[in-house]
Amino acid sequence: MKESVENTPIPLEQPLASTMARRTFSIGLPKCKNAGERRFPVTPEAAAMLMERGFIVKMENGAADSIHYTDNQYARCGVELSSRDEALRCDIVIHLDPLCPDDIRRLKRGALLLTLLALCRQTKESICELLKRNIIAVALDLVEDSKGNTPFADILAEIDGRAAIATAAALLADPIRGKGILLGGVAGIVPCEVTVIGSDIAACAAARSAFGAGAMVRMFDNDVYRLRQATRELGPGVIGSALHPRVLTNALRTADVVIFTDVAGGMTVNSDMVADMKRGVLIYDLTANCGKAFPSIPLVDLAIAQPSSPAEPTRACYINAGSAVPRTAAMALSNTLLTMLSDLMTCEGVTNALKLLPGFQKAAYTFLGKPVNRSIASIAGIRHVDISIYLTLS
Repeated sequence: MKESVENTPIPLEQPLASTMARRTFSIGLPKCKNAGERRFPVTPEAAAMLMERGFIVKMENGAADSIHYTDNQYARCGVELSSRDEALRCDIVIHLDPLCPDDIRRLKRGALLLTLLALCRQTKESICELLKRNIIAVALDLVEDSKGNTPFADILAEIDGRAAIATAAALLADPIRGKGILLGGVAGIVPCEVTVIGSDIAACAAARSAFGAGAMVRMFDNDVYRLRQATRELGPGVIGSALHPRVLTNALRTADVVIFTDVAGGMTVNSDMVADMKRGVLIYDLTANCGKAFPSIPLVDLAIAQPSSPAEPTRACYINAGSAVPRTAAMALSNTLLTMLSDLMTCEGVTNALKLLPGFQKAAYTFLGKPVNRSIASIAGIRHVDISIYLTLS
């Protein structure tokens, strides 16, 4: 008896799931050898999230000691603890301070190096090594988002401003090395005076913290429009003024704390103005110029200053305020790095990211053997090249 045609099985096409192979990037986190940079870019929680997104994370043993995270905390999140050489041989190396020439020679040729620009710590030798190794170096503090903001620079500036006031309050209250006074005073006692030069994010963060603590705050800037916006945000408790020499001199003469940030047109505080300041005044330079705003007084780096050290000179300029709170900086940097590195993974390569992300492209300072940042090229004594020329041809 013949089998019914209706019962005969008919072969059908079966859809087959297919995926494109995606390259896995390795991220290296070497320890910073410079005692003046205590901040670390990635927390254990951020490292775990990076691995969830497909990255391999390798960290040098003890690299996060400065932010009080142990190697075991990173290992429990899946981070591979390694030697310095292994961390430097990754596809992407994150090291906030510019690397020394010896470390640059250990980088993988053509690797991506993420640092802060830190022009005052860049050297000709290091830049030349980056060019020899064809390293794609990107300054995190120059990276822009789609709206033209600089997320890394902005969050670090805010931390600097708040950290400056926090350390100033502690130093003023110190009964041995300080004056033994409160920043904000109490009923019946005039509060301390804080003079803020500039009205950018760092200046506003410092002014907000000082005013919140009860201090009397004056803010100065050449950019009247930026000053107006800052004082509107801060409220009527902060007194705003243009940088009129006589008014500024009077404010500096009575100030207990002076905060200097980036000012439109730039300026320096000369020795005569410093000589008129109070004995024991606390001076903070929050710019990236390593204390050049106060050339006549010694510098004190808050990343390496020890609480048990002898009393500082009568007048000193404190720099690197953000490194006084490195763990806060690490958490803030981690949040921003997660977004940027996820975009990098989506673009499937550094070169593609530079082409597709204009804000990332602007932050590059060396690209495949050429200096593509004018300031970096000037330090190396080489003519800079527009990166868009190479990206168009590649």
